[in-house]
Amino acid sequence: MSEAAVTSSGEVLPSGSKGFVQDFSSDMQAFHVPWGKAMMWIFLLSDTFIFSCFLVGYMKVRMSTTDPWPIPSEVFALSFGGDPIPLILIAIMTFILITSSGTMALAVNMGYRKDKKKTFWLMVATAVLGASFVGMQAFEWTKLIVDEGVRPWGNPMGAAQFGSSFFMITGFHGMHVSAGVIYLLVVANRVRTGFYERRGNNYEIVEIAGLYWHFVDLVWVFIFAFFYLW
Repeated sequence: MSEAAVTSSGEVLPSGSKGFVQDFSSDMQAFHVPWGKAMMWIFLLSDTFIFSCFLVGYMKVRMSTTDPWPIPSEVFALSFGGDPIPLILIAIMTFILITSSGTMALAVNMGYRKDKKKTFWLMVATAVLGASFVGMQAFEWTKLIVDEGVRPWGNPMGAAQFGSSFFMITGFHGMHVSAGVIYLLVVANRVRTGFYERRGNNYEIVEIAGLYWHFVDLVWVFIFAFFYLW
């Protein structure tokens, strides 16, 4: 027979179905996982389905179109006074986003060490990197729209579906990054002002924010592989 669970306050919860019901009715945690973290995992799972549908739809369109598909290494090339360098901007954006995952992981670590100052600055650094990524994406969009004439409904370089696929997938991801930057700044400011210290010195929200940010970074790896390298 399984042992009864003990809460942080010392309350003994019954095992089995009774413990399951009491755990949910207490409105504190599910399966001994805090509600905030559980809800973030559920949200990320639903977001995974959405991004998966987008990428599967993109692959279907890419393989079924009869018009020539633009070559990404040529479309997303940039010139710095010489020959165009394929995917240089995308490579920089990817490096920035992966680096931001590292700073976010350090922020979570410092949060659990109750190091308020380091947690704050690492979260700010993560937000700055995320904002830099969004800024580069805005530059990329401007270049395609203004210089190349790409539109969601048309594309002078080949298949018309290229524009709709590109703006839909990268735009949806960019919206997530932008929301994440705001989310990180709000949490970082609360860390700075001691909001979480006054609520039991619990920095668990930093980890929850980190879950969201790592998810956004992971999705970009798939977008990078499917859209820019294929």
